[in-house]
Amino acid sequence: MNSLISYQLTDGIAILTLSHGKVNAISMAVIDAFNQALDQAEQDQAVVIITSGPGILSAGYDLKVMSSGLDQAVPLVTAGSKLSRRLLAHPYPVIIACPGHAIAKGAFLLLSADYRIGVTGPFSIGLNEVQIGMTMPYTGIVIARNRLSPAAFERSVINGEMFSPQGAAEAGFLDLLVEPEALADSAIAVAQSLKKISMKAHKNTKLRVRQTFLAAVDKAIELDKETLSLD
Repeated sequence: MNSLISYQLTDGIAILTLSHGKVNAISMAVIDAFNQALDQAEQDQAVVIITSGPGILSAGYDLKVMSSGLDQAVPLVTAGSKLSRRLLAHPYPVIIACPGHAIAKGAFLLLSADYRIGVTGPFSIGLNEVQIGMTMPYTGIVIARNRLSPAAFERSVINGEMFSPQGAAEAGFLDLLVEPEALADSAIAVAQSLKKISMKAHKNTKLRVRQTFLAAVDKAIELDKETLSLD
């Protein structure tokens, strides 16, 4: 489908594989590729697995864009927030198979999925925005507050604490930890299990459960458009 996001459909499961350089930086082109792939998955009525090559899901937004000026950085952050919002409301189950590190927007991808699988190893997962001098956007705060445990939320968002895979599971970034060699099979097994549920009921229940959450995300996205340029 795209050189940045490959798309493989097998037996009602769509595997979206991110491939953008060594750290899978999230650029506007990557977000566009994600949206195209999600459009196709929705058309295929498929359970979605998002993954990448070994070692790292993503290290976050493309730093070249983020440091090039507000005229490029703000639209990228806005598009990234809308991608998270789309994932949270996607009508079919979304699984992320994280093969290692997930940092900043990479970690927010985890927080935007329905089921998250990580791997054991010397990997870091978390929101390092304050470490790199970025005030956390309102949208990030809303998503993190909803998906992380109360104790981990402030450690993560305010202190920029990074977690080991085990710590990330305890914090709320991950639902399951497996050995790296078991990641792909584990993701397929979860997807096959989720295929058995009613997709209509899944969609309607997801939107009902997340109604207030999604409304808060929508409000935060609009607020970020006004305030990001001031930070």
